[in-house]
Amino acid sequence: MSENRSMRILLTNDDGVYAPGLACLEKIARTLSDDVWIAAPEAEQSGASHSLSLSDPMRVRQLGAQKFAVRGTPTDCVILAVRHLIPGPAPDLVLSGVNRGHNIADDVTYSGTIAGAMEGTALGIRAIALSQTYGFDGQNKIRWDVAEHFAPRLIRRVLEKGWPRDVFLNINFPDHPISQIKGTKMTSQGKRDQNLLCVKRREDPRCEPYYWMMYERGKNSPAAGTDLWAIENGYNSVSPLHLDMTQYAVLEKLGDMLDGFGA
Repeated sequence: MSENRSMRILLTNDDGVYAPGLACLEKIARTLSDDVWIAAPEAEQSGASHSLSLSDPMRVRQLGAQKFAVRGTPTDCVILAVRHLIPGPAPDLVLSGVNRGHNIADDVTYSGTIAGAMEGTALGIRAIALSQTYGFDGQNKIRWDVAEHFAPRLIRRVLEKGWPRDVFLNINFPDHPISQIKGTKMTSQGKRDQNLLCVKRREDPRCEPYYWMMYERGKNSPAAGTDLWAIENGYNSVSPLHLDMTQYAVLEKLGDMLDGFGA
């Protein structure tokens, strides 16, 4: 980044351009820079993962000088912004979120919030996904003030330290008042009990069935050092994730057996 300009930050999310979490993220970003751009989905894209709009046209509405609503996925938003919507230098940082609800454990494979950061990384831009946990105390109130309080300092800290270009950071904030949060932990991706994933069958007013997927509440004993453990124990969680999904131990184990097979 040139020393004579502010850090250029691109914001996106998967909850949609009018989501409270995006307004929260904009507040966070403006504590870091005065060059903030927004490209977010026109409608909610939760669960869209790293999908692209390849069969349908993407339409864009400009909502402000540096704010765009895209009829597409979070991945579409980042690509359009970097390749077309933002004139001049590419962003120095992509921030995705703040998601309504955590993105931990297996959630990262489904999440459009994670995908926004993932695409920034794929384009060679440092990227961070941010999510605010809620519902752990039985309430549906979302503590956006927690993300607003901790995120600016966390982002500055990790930017000062730096991280590899093929890695993005996944930050989750716990569902506790600011005064009760114990600190921050670097974590690995946890593993959720998939037995808690259920499908609810319901009927609409015309007696036609529809289905709703959800996680039931249940006793969970996550491994120490994981994102699940940190969130359940009142810590901010910072997980380094990367695009290379190769399992190198298995590659090495099976390599000698399969190399040349069928030749």
